[in-house]
Amino acid sequence: MNTQRWMSRQFFSFYLTWGVFLPYWTGWMIHTKGITISQASLIMSLGLVVRGLSTLFAFPYLSVKFSSRTLLKAMTLGTLIAILGYIPTATFTSLLMITLLLHIVYPTLMPALDSAAGVLAQSKQLRDYGKSRSWGSIGFVVAGMILTVFTGKFGDEVILWALLIGTSVFVLLGFMPAPAVLSEKPQTEQAKKGGMLRLFRVKYFGLVLVIVILLQAAHASYYSYGYIFLQDIHAPQYLIGVILNIAVIAEIIFFSIADRAFGKFSAGSLLTLAALGSTVRWILVFAFPNVVMFCIAQTLHACSFATAHYAFMKYLIKNVPHEQVSMAQGMYSALALSWSTAVFTIFGGYLYAIEPQYAFIGMITCTIPAMLLALVYQKMANQKEARIKRSAS
Repeated sequence: MNTQRWMSRQFFSFYLTWGVFLPYWTGWMIHTKGITISQASLIMSLGLVVRGLSTLFAFPYLSVKFSSRTLLKAMTLGTLIAILGYIPTATFTSLLMITLLLHIVYPTLMPALDSAAGVLAQSKQLRDYGKSRSWGSIGFVVAGMILTVFTGKFGDEVILWALLIGTSVFVLLGFMPAPAVLSEKPQTEQAKKGGMLRLFRVKYFGLVLVIVILLQAAHASYYSYGYIFLQDIHAPQYLIGVILNIAVIAEIIFFSIADRAFGKFSAGSLLTLAALGSTVRWILVFAFPNVVMFCIAQTLHACSFATAHYAFMKYLIKNVPHEQVSMAQGMYSALALSWSTAVFTIFGGYLYAIEPQYAFIGMITCTIPAMLLALVYQKMANQKEARIKRSAS
């Protein structure tokens, strides 16, 4: 089968739903369920805590018990069931419970897909990770564009139904044929080699992990409050989805050219670029709280998110052994995409209550340390490479 096409389809299908959930879900709870911004922030933050536990412990454990394909199907079905649970919810407590349940299964699809891509790349069945991943970003954009039309006409109530439909499609695609290597059950011997602490024996893994944790945490205010911030600065309702998707279009462009344009760049230089772009992005949003500058700053998502994610995948494929890929992805998802984001979502919510722009400038408390650490990592990696060349000569 065409593995590249299969991976692209999986990324597209998942991020089609993620394009509904990530930017719109906080607003959906506020506007359709009648809860406050602080309550929604608490729900999403606690959801991120549960997501971190699930991806750090449950996903790596299950990944050595079951095949990648089995896990993907089971988590997708679990996601659909959890989303159906939102229909009868009417109180803060019920919303919290369903959100915690959803975060056990739904976000783990992200490391599961990246782990599958990593395994396929290491086994030489996936030639271009960036190209397949760009289809995920395209799915994200498509979801936002379609949803913008329907929310503008019918209101935020359609957000739930859009997520249900998208997840149902992803469930159906999960039962289609997949690459054979993803249906293989992991060997017990490999599982023993994949202990969490063993990852830190991989050269510079701990340092790289800290850098990407800081870089992804810096998106907390944007993910949770970007939608309502655009409303606060009087962006036209029918354009909000388009504006949010400028970031993803920049992401698509980056991923589509990443292997060709940045294939020779080191992970350290890419992480430095990501930190610099992220810092500039949040300064612009803070200094110029208007729709035009927000749109311009959105293009820097190619640096703040896409470059950071690509750099981590580049490091992982090159340095992390096959049997530890799922564990590394679980740690990245838990610490960088979940727990750190949860902490800074609360921090951002506190700042947003004082002044909306403060929620964004507060994110440079992550990006500036990340930039300094990336420069340190790059210097150490260059010194190591120089020593290897001297030894070889």
